[in-house]
Amino acid sequence: MVDLLATDWATVSSLATAAGTLVLAVATFQAVRSSNRSARIAEVALQEQRRPLLAPSRLEDPKQKIMFFGGHWVSALGGRAAVEHLDGTVYLAISLRNVGTGIAVCQGWAVRPGRGSSAEVSTHAPLEDFRLQSRDLYIPAGDIGMWQGALRDPGDPVRVAVADEIDNNGAITIELLYSDQVGTQRTISRFALTPAGDSWFSGLTRHWYLDWQGPRPEGDTLQAIEMILRERAAAEERLASQDSPPPPLDEEESVPRGVEGRPL
Repeated sequence: MVDLLATDWATVSSLATAAGTLVLAVATFQAVRSSNRSARIAEVALQEQRRPLLAPSRLEDPKQKIMFFGGHWVSALGGRAAVEHLDGTVYLAISLRNVGTGIAVCQGWAVRPGRGSSAEVSTHAPLEDFRLQSRDLYIPAGDIGMWQGALRDPGDPVRVAVADEIDNNGAITIELLYSDQVGTQRTISRFALTPAGDSWFSGLTRHWYLDWQGPRPEGDTLQAIEMILRERAAAEERLASQDSPPPPLDEEESVPRGVEGRPL
């Protein structure tokens, strides 16, 4: 009876140590998990503090001027752009406003003739088609700045197409690739430059976020574009049916008839 009630204190001590170690491990895991979560929240908050977002400047913003290589100057009022084709060279500039919270660093740009709406061109140009900026262009947060680019190569088919579009008073589409001041949070914004008299208006159509999904998933945007295309096609079909003349009457139906059905 004494042997059954005897206590093996070594075993009890080992079990107690194991239980304490387990509790400590669980507490450590929870602490590490909480610290990782806090670190991710801090990282997201830091990214939000330095996230740039470019848009056309306001119409009431002051006029801006910028000089190209070779001494050529262009200027643009608020909400407008400068588009010139002189002596075979295409000069492009946009008056911009950084509506984000961080400095925008222009990295590259792509240009094509035409308006380039989302319905016609649903995605941005391939990254390998972007032309690198040779000049450091920094646009401060909450302030205005100016982007510039030029096409000079006589053998460049893009220069030829864009120059023809300008000469024919057509629209131009420009996509700007930019980042924050540490080179992350890359964003592409598409601007449509539309001639209006002796000036060019700048309009924003899309944003693409290369390093994160962004506030609008790309799949949802593409579905919205498809819906707009279907609605436009249905509207055009309805208008075409309303404008079409009524079908001609058969020769028998066009002959007036009396009460007994005999031709009058």
